[in-house]
Amino acid sequence: MVIGGLQKNSFIDYPGKISCVIFLSGCNFRCPYCQNPELVEGMGSSPHTRENVLTFIESRKGFIDGVVISGGEPTIQPDLVSLCRDIKTIGYPIKLDTNGSHPLILRELIATHLIDYIAMDIKTDPYQYVPFFQKKGDPGDLLASIKLIQMAGLPYEFRTTCVKPFISPQIMERISRWIDGAMLYALQRFNPKTVLCPVFFQDVEAGMDDAEMEVLKSIADQNVKTCIIR
Repeated sequence: MVIGGLQKNSFIDYPGKISCVIFLSGCNFRCPYCQNPELVEGMGSSPHTRENVLTFIESRKGFIDGVVISGGEPTIQPDLVSLCRDIKTIGYPIKLDTNGSHPLILRELIATHLIDYIAMDIKTDPYQYVPFFQKKGDPGDLLASIKLIQMAGLPYEFRTTCVKPFISPQIMERISRWIDGAMLYALQRFNPKTVLCPVFFQDVEAGMDDAEMEVLKSIADQNVKTCIIR
C-alpha cells in the first residue's frame, strides 16, 4: 500500500464531521479531468507510512470525528480491508471515496461493517466509460456497485463532475435513471487548473456555467431525493 498523502484536517470531505483524509496512490481509471494526477499512476508519495498514519489518527482523538479514505482508487489496494479494520479499532467512522469498479470489495467492507459512509463517482453513462476512463471495463461492475450502495443501509452519495463532452442533458437523464431514488446526488463543477490530461482540454470549453448546471440539476431532481451543486 502506497500512501500518497495525508490531509490532517478537513471540514468538507466527510459530511457533518471534522475528518482527516488518507490518499492512497494508484488508480485503475484515467479520467482526463482528474484533480489528483500525481496519484493516478501510483507515483504520488508522502513521508507517511501506514504505521505512522495510524499513530497520527489515534493521537487526534477529540480533534477529528472521522477518517476519509480516498485516492487514487482505494479499492485496488490489497490491504484496504485491513487498513479499515485498524482504523475502526481505533474508534473512528470511515468514509470511502470510490469509483465503484470493484463491487466485491465494496460488498466485503459493507458486510463486515468497516465503512460508515460511501461516496461513489459516476463519470458518465456507465456504458460509455470506455475508452475515455478505462481501456476496457464491465459496466456491470459499476451498476452492481450502485445497487450495493443503495441497499447497504448506510449514508451515501453519488457525485458527478460536470465536464463536456462526458456530461450533457441527455447523459444526465440516463445517469439519473441508473441511480433512481438516490439519497444524495452531488453535481460538481469542473476545475481546469490541475488535470491529468491538459491537452484534452486545449481550446475546448469543457466547464458548464450556472445555467447549464441548473439544467442538469433539474433533470436529476426528477429521479433522486436530493440533488445539490458543488
